[in-house]
Amino acid sequence: MDTWKEFEQNVITHSAAHHLMAIDDLVSRLGYARVSDIARRLHITRGSVSISLKPMKEAGLVLQDENRHLRLSEQGQRLVDAVKNKRVLVQRLLSELLGADEQQAEIDACKMEHLISNQTAGRLVAFFRFVDSQEQPGPEFLSAWRTGRHDRELEAGSAPDGECMTDSAASRRTSG
Repeated sequence: MDTWKEFEQNVITHSAAHHLMAIDDLVSRLGYARVSDIARRLHITRGSVSISLKPMKEAGLVLQDENRHLRLSEQGQRLVDAVKNKRVLVQRLLSELLGADEQQAEIDACKMEHLISNQTAGRLVAFFRFVDSQEQPGPEFLSAWRTGRHDRELEAGSAPDGECMTDSAASRRTSG
């Protein structure tokens, strides 16, 4: 399998995700969403919004009524809910577990939210449940991570530069 080609297999693009989330937010706040409202929200032109919405309407993600008000279909709403949940999961992973700055974690989560599969998101949920559990050694794990050697290695400049982490993991498995 050509893993890199899987990127093209995503249900929606980053831009489409933001258009759908804008519709969701506007409908929640105002009770309706129009092309002009979405354009204002995303700081783009009405023409760009119209062009972007066409394939989403054709895919059945966005519905438009006789007043040209937009809303999400059930499928569109499920997709938006999944993307928003994935953003929270990735943001938490990056900030709370990996120690990334909150703002950078939010930016990076925004970039990744629509790329993560539902299977991976489910595994992240299970991981966080494990970490948060009082019955499991989650707090000790987090404490060990936060005070661990990995930060000292990064500060000392021993982090791999240009090396694919899967290559180093594979070499450890074959040499061990």
